Amino acid sequence: MHERDIAEEQAFLARALAALDHMRDEARYLRDQAAVAHMNEAGDLVQRDVVMNTALQRLDQLAIGDAPLFFGRIDYGQGGPEAGASYHVGRLAVTDEELEPLVVDWRAPIAEGFYRATGVEPLGLARRRHISIVNNNVQSVEDEYFADSDGNISLPEGETVDLTADGLLDGGLALGGAGALLAALGRARTGRMGDIVATIQGEQDLIIRSPLPGILIVQGGPGTGKTAVALHRSAYLLFTHRVTLERQGVLVVGPNPLFLNYIENVLPSLGESGVTLSTISQLIVNVPVRGVEADEIAALKGDLRMARVISRAVRTRQRALRQDVVIAFGRGNVTLTVAASEDAVERARRRPGNHNSRRSALGRELATKLAADYRARYRLEQHDEDGAADDIDDRIRRTPEFKAAMARMWPRLSGQELLHDLFGAPALIRAAGAGILTEDECALLVRERSEDLDDVRWTDADAALIDEARVVLGPRRRPRAVSRGENILDGLDLDAYAPDVRAAAMREATRLAPTMHLDRDEAEFQTYGHIVIDEAQDLSPMQLRVVKRRDLSGSMTIVGDMGQATTAASSASWDTVIEVLEPRRTVTRVDLSVSYRTPREVLDFAAPTLRAATPDLEPPQPVREVGYTPVVRAAADFAEALVEEVRRMAEQVAPGRIAVVVTAPRVGEICDLLTTAGLVALNATTSGGDALSAPLAVVAAEGSNGLEFDGVVVVEPREIARRGGSGELTSRGLRTLYVAMTRPTKRLTLVHREPLPPTIPA
Repeated sequence: MHERDIAEEQAFLARALAALDHMRDEARYLRDQAAVAHMNEAGDLVQRDVVMNTALQRLDQLAIGDAPLFFGRIDYGQGGPEAGASYHVGRLAVTDEELEPLVVDWRAPIAEGFYRATGVEPLGLARRRHISIVNNNVQSVEDEYFADSDGNISLPEGETVDLTADGLLDGGLALGGAGALLAALGRARTGRMGDIVATIQGEQDLIIRSPLPGILIVQGGPGTGKTAVALHRSAYLLFTHRVTLERQGVLVVGPNPLFLNYIENVLPSLGESGVTLSTISQLIVNVPVRGVEADEIAALKGDLRMARVISRAVRTRQRALRQDVVIAFGRGNVTLTVAASEDAVERARRRPGNHNSRRSALGRELATKLAADYRARYRLEQHDEDGAADDIDDRIRRTPEFKAAMARMWPRLSGQELLHDLFGAPALIRAAGAGILTEDECALLVRERSEDLDDVRWTDADAALIDEARVVLGPRRRPRAVSRGENILDGLDLDAYAPDVRAAAMREATRLAPTMHLDRDEAEFQTYGHIVIDEAQDLSPMQLRVVKRRDLSGSMTIVGDMGQATTAASSASWDTVIEVLEPRRTVTRVDLSVSYRTPREVLDFAAPTLRAATPDLEPPQPVREVGYTPVVRAAADFAEALVEEVRRMAEQVAPGRIAVVVTAPRVGEICDLLTTAGLVALNATTSGGDALSAPLAVVAAEGSNGLEFDGVVVVEPREIARRGGSGELTSRGLRTLYVAMTRPTKRLTLVHREPLPPTIPA
C-alpha cells in the first residue's frame, strides 16, 4: 500500500514539475519579448519595463532550487462546498496549461486545513497527507484520517489506522504529521535556520495567519518555534498584502548579527527577498558600535528616563548670551545684547519644530533686529555704501562674530555631538539629569572626552540614545538632490547609426540617465508597514523607542520569552514593552506552549533554573524524547575534561554540529584550548555565520539566544549564573544559564570546576 501511494505521488510530482517548467518558459518568453520589443510611442518604454520587471520577478519566484515543490495533500470529505476535492500544498502555486490548479501556495486560505485540522475539528477534511520529497523523488508518505460528522472514516481498501495513537505523543499532544515533524526535528542541524513550511502546527498557523493591523505579542519558551513563526508570518503577510507591504516595507529586528546570519535564509527559501533584516544598532546609521560598558551603565542608558535626560540636554544648549557681542559691520559696529538674545531664545524655545530647524528662525530674527538697528543709526533707506540695504540681514549673518554668537546660543548639533559633549562634561550631565537621575547615576554616565568623534567607542546603548537625540535635534541640513549613474552614450558616435536605431538609443539613454536621488541627513530614517521584533525580551525601553519611530502603521509582531531575558537593560515584562510602544489599538498576546525542538530530557533538566530565575513562568511542554540524559562532569583537570567531552559529543551527534557555550570573556580562551588539543573550533564572536555552519563553534552564552545545535557543552554553569553580579547568583545570570542549556536538539553536557548552582543536580 505504501509503495502504491509513493508511485501515485511520484506521477503527480512529474506532472507538476512539467507544469512548473511551462510556467518558467512563459516567464522567459515575456522577458525575451520585452528585451527585443519595438518602441514607437513614448509609453512603449514604460510598458516594456513593466513587462520586463514582472517577468524577472516571476522567474525569481519560480526558482525553488532543490526545495520540494510540494509537501502535503488535503482530501475533503463528501460534505461541504469542497466535497471530494483534493489539493496538493507547496511552496508556490502551480497551474497546468489550462490554468487548472495543481499545487496551492501554503499561504492560500484553502491550505489552512493542512495545518489546522484536528480530530475534534477536521475542517471538512477526510485525509491529510504529508509527503517527503528529496531531489524530486518521493521518499515517503504519511496519512492522517479524520472522521466525518457521523463519526465515520473513509479508508482506502485494505488500510487501517490506530485512532487512539494517530498524531499523538506521550503527554497527549495532538500533532499534525507527527512523523514528518519528528523526522525534521531529528535531522542534523545545518548551521542555518530552515523554513518549517512543511511542518507548521495548528497553534503556529493561527499566529502566522493573524490579521495585519495592530500589535501581536508571541510568548514562547525554548524550542516552541517562535522565531520561525514570526518569519513565516512575514512571508504570509507579504503574500496576503503584497501591494501594501511591498511599497511600505517589512523590517525584521534581531538581537545581534550572529542571529541574523542564522535566520537570513528563511525568507528567501519562502520566495520573499525584499525584507530588511537588522539589529537595533544597525538601524542607526553612521554610529559604529565598537565599545562595551559595565552592566549598570548599560542598564541606566536603557532606562526610559533617559528620553527626558536627552530632551533636557538639548534644552540646556539653548541659552542666551552672557555678555554683549559687538559685531564690526559696514560704517561701524552693531551690538547683539544679552537682553535681545534672552528674548529671542525664549521665543525660539516656544516655536514648534526640532532644535536645528528652530535655529534658523532664531538667526533670522536676531539678524533682522541688528539690521534694523544699523539702518536706524545711519538713516539708511534704500542703499548704503556697500550696495542694497535689504541684504544687510544676510551679510550680518555671515560675519564671524555673529556665527560665533549663534554657536554659543543655539549650536547646530548632531546626535553624536550632543552625546559626546554631554557624557564628557559632568556639569552638563548634572544639568540635564537634575530631578530625573540621582547624583550617583549622573556620575555613572561620565566618561573621558575623546579628541575626535571618530575615536569614540560607541556602545549599543549609546546608539539608542543617539537616535533619541536625532529626533529632538532634527536634521542638520536639508536633503539635496544628487546624481547617480553615468550616461551610457558617452563616447558613442550616434550619427554613424540609422535614424531608428539612433532614436531607440536616445530613449534607452533617457531611461538609464543619471538618476537624481535625495541625499538625506542621518537624522532621517525609513519607516516600515510591518515590523517583526525577535528576542524582544532583551530590548531596553530606549531601544524599543528606536523601533517605534520606524513604525509606519502600528503593525508589529513581537516575539520572545521573558524567561530568557538576559540583558542588563531588559524591559523585564510584556507590560513594559506595550507601555513603551504605545499601541494604537488593543494588543493581542498568544502563548506558544509546545516545544518541538528541545527534548524532554533537556527541558526537565533546565526547568529548576528557569523557576529560580522567573518563578511565574513554566517551561513549555516537549513533544519528543531522545533517550539521553544530560551529563554533568566535575573536572579536576578542566582542560582535559573539556576536550574529552567535546570529542565524545562529536562522535555521538555526528554529522551534527556542536557548540561550546561559555561566558563572553572566555570565548577566545576556550577556542585556543580546543585548538591546542587538535580540535577545529571557530569563534562565533569573530567568525559570525561561518562558525554556525562549522562542526564545532564556541559561542558566548550572552549571545546564544535563538540559536540551536545538535549538541551543546556548557562551560562553568556557575560562572554564567553569576552574570551581572559580584559573586552571587543573579536572576539575569540564571536566565542566561537557562538559555545556554536549552540550545541543543539532542545532547547536553556540563563541564565545571567551580561548584554547581543549586538549581543543577550534581
